[in-house]
Amino acid sequence: MHRLPSASYLSRFRVASLLLLAKWLLIPVAIYIFGLAIARNDPSIAIGGGGGALLILILAIVQWTIASRTRCPLCMTPALARKSCAKHRNARRLLGSYRLRVALSILFRGYFRCPYCGEPIAMEVRVRRNHRH
Repeated sequence: MHRLPSASYLSRFRVASLLLLAKWLLIPVAIYIFGLAIARNDPSIAIGGGGGALLILILAIVQWTIASRTRCPLCMTPALARKSCAKHRNARRLLGSYRLRVALSILFRGYFRCPYCGEPIAMEVRVRRNHRH
């Protein structure tokens, strides 16, 4: 199993995963709040839904900027960014998203399988050894 080259890589992967998961969880909440505002014909509830939608937009922008720097140490493709590259033949989706599957694996399993090269990556920092001859 491959490992990440530094602690900053590790934190980038974890933060980007948390932001992606938060975005996925907030989308149904914002839709529910807007639906409730329409059903009750209450503009104050709609303002809360608008705030939720704005929060989702901000999360998406921040997640996009961090995820663009979450590169697989083997194939160097951003594993948590939306790319139009060909996926590995064994890459699987969760709710239609390769990125969501990677994010949940990072947060709950401690490793992920790159959707582009298919290799398992441990959420650990690679130990560097100094070789002196």
